[in-house]
Amino acid sequence: MIHGHPIPKPSAVQAILQLEHRSPHASPSTDYTLLSQQLEALLEDRDWLANSAQTCAFIMEAIPELNWAGFYLQRRDHVLTLGPFQGKPACNPIPFTKGVCGAAARTQQTQRIEDVHAIADHIACDAASRSELVVPIVTQGHLWGVLDLDSPRRGRFDTNDQTGIEALVSVFMARTDLD
Repeated sequence: MIHGHPIPKPSAVQAILQLEHRSPHASPSTDYTLLSQQLEALLEDRDWLANSAQTCAFIMEAIPELNWAGFYLQRRDHVLTLGPFQGKPACNPIPFTKGVCGAAARTQQTQRIEDVHAIADHIACDAASRSELVVPIVTQGHLWGVLDLDSPRRGRFDTNDQTGIEALVSVFMARTDLD
């Protein structure tokens, strides 16, 4: 123990060190298999708050060209409430009837938007955002929330990113008590 806190397991330390030593000029192709392994090592506690905060920070550090990463949680009927995030202050609350996050919550399907300005009901929390990827988090048939990623680059997210982020959400769900 250090100052009353447990010493992190070597696997979590390795995951963090690998992030710290990545090149700032990383290839646009992201190794989501490696990121899934690193996130799994990082999420040592099952607490939803700690794990959602860690997941946001991890994604912002590991995935290039993002300006926002965070969770919106379903705390009341047909409304998303802001949860842990990394980036500029965000819009809150978001009804299921509005925006990309609302569409992901309403349909319980991932939303990958190449150009957010082409979406009539897009909620512009940050004018710099150009593309968005939102993955719903559904447990036991119930929407828990969504993971929302924004990028200042139009067309930032492709099918590889969608599959990779969905895999990271699966790691988050497997390592977290969502009740």
